[in-house]
Amino acid sequence: MRTVNWRFGLAAILAVIAPPALAQDAPSAEDELAGCEAVTNPPCACSNSCEAPAEEISVLPRRLSPVEVWGDRRPTDPGSQSALSGALVAETAADHPAEILNQAPGVNVQMNSGQEHLIAIRSPVLTGGAGQGSFLVLENGVPARSPAFGNVNSLIEPHFEVASEIEVVRGPGSAKYGSNAVHGLINVFLPLPSDEQFVRGSYSTLDRWRGDASVNLTDNTRLNLSLLDDKGWRDETGALQQKLSLTDTRELAGWDVTAWLSASNLNQETASFIQGPRAYEDRDLAETNPNPEAFRDAWSARGAIRLQRMLGPGRLTLAPNLHSQGMVFSQHFLPYGGIEKNAHTGGGLMARYDFDASGPFIWRFGADTDFATGYLKEVQPIPHPSPAFPQGVHYNYSVDTQVAALWGELEYQLSPTFLLVAGLRGEMHDYTYDTRAPAGINGRFNVPADRTDDFAFTAPKLGLVWDREWYSLYANYARGGRAPQVSDLYRLQFRQVAGEIEAETLDSVEIGVRGDGLFGHLDFDIAAYWMEKENFFFRDSDGLNVVDGSTRHKGIEAAATLRIDDRLSLGGNVAWSDQTYTFDRLVIASQQNERIAAGNAIDTAPEWLADARLDWQAFDALKLSLTVEHVGEYFMDPANTVTYPGHTVLGARAAWDWQDDLQLWINLRNLTDEAYADRADVGFGNERYFPGEPLNATFGLTRKF
Repeated sequence: MRTVNWRFGLAAILAVIAPPALAQDAPSAEDELAGCEAVTNPPCACSNSCEAPAEEISVLPRRLSPVEVWGDRRPTDPGSQSALSGALVAETAADHPAEILNQAPGVNVQMNSGQEHLIAIRSPVLTGGAGQGSFLVLENGVPARSPAFGNVNSLIEPHFEVASEIEVVRGPGSAKYGSNAVHGLINVFLPLPSDEQFVRGSYSTLDRWRGDASVNLTDNTRLNLSLLDDKGWRDETGALQQKLSLTDTRELAGWDVTAWLSASNLNQETASFIQGPRAYEDRDLAETNPNPEAFRDAWSARGAIRLQRMLGPGRLTLAPNLHSQGMVFSQHFLPYGGIEKNAHTGGGLMARYDFDASGPFIWRFGADTDFATGYLKEVQPIPHPSPAFPQGVHYNYSVDTQVAALWGELEYQLSPTFLLVAGLRGEMHDYTYDTRAPAGINGRFNVPADRTDDFAFTAPKLGLVWDREWYSLYANYARGGRAPQVSDLYRLQFRQVAGEIEAETLDSVEIGVRGDGLFGHLDFDIAAYWMEKENFFFRDSDGLNVVDGSTRHKGIEAAATLRIDDRLSLGGNVAWSDQTYTFDRLVIASQQNERIAAGNAIDTAPEWLADARLDWQAFDALKLSLTVEHVGEYFMDPANTVTYPGHTVLGARAAWDWQDDLQLWINLRNLTDEAYADRADVGFGNERYFPGEPLNATFGLTRKF
């Protein structure tokens, strides 16, 4: 058994610490009118007697809330987005990020072992470079990593356990965010000093302890802490995780300043797949760990300062930021059991300017930069019978990256009921690669010689919203793109040629309707989409790279909340999708599971996803909830020869407000003790499964103040 080491990586950021500026005397009515006359046409706009319609008057930009400024979209913008509230985050009390995120439409986060996971948003569950680079993960609107250094387990890093809100954008992001916001983005908002404070502790029948705290150190400073000690329900799968974040808000010399630090650490013993047809149905086998030596140690640290002020007719926002991460883990999912160590450090500046032009226009402009340096080393410590997997160093390289982007976005109020939103983003990526391992073919592995690469792409956006009395119709076109991941470019296989990878693009068209009905008792959001992806780079289940794939994704998503009365509500969502390959790939006879024909369903892309929740405030102090999560049938291999039948898992929650500020609660997961797989695929010709947790209960205590 491997001993878990405690390590905690922290990056030091100098935050702005200064006493708040003194409040100025309130202006007189005459001063207000004079100021209004200076910026409006006609000046009578400040008077109640003015008959000019409001939409014809230019005014100073409204003071947006932090979520509106830091997020990708507002609720009124075209395109699909979900906001998982702080109350929902607290009630879910998630031990894994999938438990909270899978409550959003079209989202399918598959859990592997411990805190490991893979993400899908309007997509199949993607692995390797595709999984790293297809989803943008942010904290307070700032990317948690540099674009070329992604991580398929990226959700272990942001402090979602205490989030005041989590924004999920489905489909390509707006012009504000570029590379990696291909299929969607996840934006975690840290609590501010003005948010409710709490301390929460829990214990699970699976021998999992956790504690979360979000408290104010001063009127301006919020401290958040999360600790997890998970003994693991499978053999030798213990995990220790710590997260710490600190947020400070104040006014300084005319600037609104928000500064934050965030760090995470994970030390985990990892279980690998169990193998064999429907192996997850064998309860004894599900608890075993075929690779007890497997592990993952990972740390991350981030810091940023967001400075905002009025400048001329608009608002200027600057966000300098730094981030660093490191990881070492065993590649238990590969036949040669390599050990990988990687790290990167980066940072840059995000700048934007929002202002109202004359008439019905609102403009936003921005520029982003990111500079990073990182390395990767892979070693195979023991011999393998096949000469394709030689013992020793496979890769050992460092890469420096530079990213520069310009973007612009326009809101045009065509009429009181029609809003047009248009945007354009352009990005340039430069890579400088240096190998310490000998260049050339080494068994199955191809080590490129030192080289430089550069990529550029543009991402246009165009949307229209038609507001009606109780609903809004919207249409949205967006292009998402990503430059290759470092591992895409330089971790090559023996059949691959350096420099043949191109920037990946995805074009998306969607239409939707959202609103409320039944006299305010029903909220709903329905969207249909069609997406085409080109230059799709992915790694097949035999570990071989595919550099020129293309895919099609279409589907319908519906989310609704029905407030039956003051005590009873029903909410949920359902998503149907048809995701297919649109290219042909022939393979040798021994790899029939990897044969792709245009029209084949993409593997690990369930046709149906659904999530529902029934909440009943039984008494003033007692709230009961019942939840259901459904994952439909999907193919486990590209050739569509092996199928996972899907599963439906029930859960329940009871919360008793023992005192005004003290709550006792219990969360029950997998009420029917369903035998299911969190993840199912085919690897190297074998059916492989990560089994889902059996019936378990988590008992918790929360104090709010």
